[in-house]
Amino acid sequence: MQRMMICAMAMCLSPMAMFGQATTANPLSAEVQARYEQVKGFVIKAAENMPAENYSYKPTPDIRSFARVVNHVTEAQFHSCGALNGATEAKPAPPETADKTTIVNALKASFAECDKAFGALTDAHLAEMMDIGGRKRSQMGLAWGTVSHDNEQYATLALYMRLKGLTPPSSEK
Repeated sequence: MQRMMICAMAMCLSPMAMFGQATTANPLSAEVQARYEQVKGFVIKAAENMPAENYSYKPTPDIRSFARVVNHVTEAQFHSCGALNGATEAKPAPPETADKTTIVNALKASFAECDKAFGALTDAHLAEMMDIGGRKRSQMGLAWGTVSHDNEQYATLALYMRLKGLTPPSSEK
């Protein structure tokens, strides 16, 4: 089984070399790390660029505020990246009524937790299973899940920015 997996990975990676893409010692973890870095930049910049007075903005009364979406990213990252780093309890996010500086600082702290987790990923350990709240998750699944979740939440932040007449970071030229 291990031999089959190595052969399959080699076949997938060979085209990368053929088309001039750089290969690394850890191509799988390098790919998830690169996607993480991209969405990290977008989320932080969205949080920084939204004016403080719009942190309480909700498109409709029954939808989360901009601050709540940012805090949701913070909470999720403290949970998933904290788990990848061996933490048994996730750090909390500030209340959504906190000032912008407090919310952005907590977001950056959660990204620092993820920087540590993503920086430690190697292809050799991606298949290792972890017990997360009674569920078994692979390190790869947890890492890609974090990137996917951050992308989903960034889409919400970008929409809120557009509704306020601002250009989301991913659309800046």
